[in-house]
Amino acid sequence: MAFSTLLLIDDHPLFRRGLAGMFSSSGDFEVVGEASSGREGIELARRLLPSVILLDLHMPGLSGLQVLDEIKQLELGCRVIALTAALDRTELLEALHLGVDGYALKEMDPDALLAYVRQCSTGSVVLNDQMVSLLSDPALQSRAPMAASEVELTVREAQTLALIARGMSNKLIAREFGISDGTVKIYVKSLLRKLKLRSRLELAAWVYLSAQPAPTGNPYAADAESRHAG
Repeated sequence: MAFSTLLLIDDHPLFRRGLAGMFSSSGDFEVVGEASSGREGIELARRLLPSVILLDLHMPGLSGLQVLDEIKQLELGCRVIALTAALDRTELLEALHLGVDGYALKEMDPDALLAYVRQCSTGSVVLNDQMVSLLSDPALQSRAPMAASEVELTVREAQTLALIARGMSNKLIAREFGISDGTVKIYVKSLLRKLKLRSRLELAAWVYLSAQPAPTGNPYAADAESRHAG
């Protein structure tokens, strides 16, 4: 995996410094900045242009969702992974709508969180079983941005969507189809445009929210190979 720069945005100094130590010692990440508030985090993101941002969703002042929205509107090219203390379906759906690239519980085992962030940093899409359960709730089906019957996808776009929902990165999808990464990016951009969505993670969630046939097992548990792909 390529070396990634990391920005931490969290108002709890003890938790933030613990994350900084863990990621710095992993050998895969360089922690380039720490912010204790949403506004400071946005300014650091603009200046440092990190590869990955870990963002606490529950902070005083600007909320994590407001920070996420501003960062995504700036189009900085960084992946934003939201950290939350508790699962909330409304919050999850809003974060997905705003283009979040990952969504993790603060109570995760440190090694599991590190592995999750590694996967997200490569473009893989990963949600744990609890989050999949939230997205699979029948009560949420009406919240789909667009019904499956309203969308006309090409065969290759449908195949790409299915592999995204299984947690595969562009590199692995390209390998699966025997095509270039650039061609896969074209399919992904077309899917985002047709479905009126903002991120790969929201594409994967759409599979559940639109009542699309789900792949066998947890489709968000990325294939073992993707855990080591760059």
